[in-house]
Amino acid sequence: MPELPEVETIKNELLPHVVGRTVTGIVLFWERMVRRPAVGEFRSRLVGQRIAGLARRGKYLLFGLSGGETLVIHLRMSGSLLVKPASAELDRFTRAVIRLDEDTALHFRDVRKFGAMWLVKSSDEVVGKLGPEPLEAGFTPEVLAERLHRRKAPIKAILLDQDFLAGVGNMYADEALFAAGIHPLRPGGSLSREEVERLFSAVRRVLQAAIDNKGASVNTYLRPGGELGTAHLQFQVAHRGGRPCPVCGTPVQRLPIRNRGSYFCPRCQPEQ
Repeated sequence: MPELPEVETIKNELLPHVVGRTVTGIVLFWERMVRRPAVGEFRSRLVGQRIAGLARRGKYLLFGLSGGETLVIHLRMSGSLLVKPASAELDRFTRAVIRLDEDTALHFRDVRKFGAMWLVKSSDEVVGKLGPEPLEAGFTPEVLAERLHRRKAPIKAILLDQDFLAGVGNMYADEALFAAGIHPLRPGGSLSREEVERLFSAVRRVLQAAIDNKGASVNTYLRPGGELGTAHLQFQVAHRGGRPCPVCGTPVQRLPIRNRGSYFCPRCQPEQ
């Protein structure tokens, strides 16, 4: 699933291609991806609007429109937004095409058909309950400590909770916990102040490094131009089960936590 670094990369690389452009049409090959409003109304309200801005909130893309509405897109497990010429051929996994002026189109490619779109008066209708953004100034070690206070769930599960912290997913939670030396099963409320500060720094460092490397292409993630990201080449434990830990050489283990596979080093991340 595209996580914060992948969605941030998509936003950054889409910006020069879409901001200021007008939506001239939309073709839907998988109508169920439109969650709100009904498909006919979605199409009629979207066509003719100019894209005034593009932002990210958690794993969501927010297209601010000239009429005051927001087109919200979530790529879910396998979605990509590709910039193409208006005359480009369709991929067999293309589920929607948003046609723009100046011979440009956005192809919403989604292998597993989990992607979603909303057209709403306020983006808060979709993203209003998300937790703080981990790379923004308002997110501090004190905020993290307060939100972890008395939490009994495994820290890995907590980091994946989008209401707790927006944008962090499976890969980067594993990488951050490894960088902080924290076992993924540790109860969130059991972390010491020093561990909270280590985790805070690790989360921000891991996410920023992944953005610098244009996201991780471990499965179906593509950048808007069709290129791959390279962040996965820097992974220390994520998706590296059975391989030696880059620090101590101990084989990286995979542990299911709340139905998600978690990768960690049992020596560098001891369970206390």
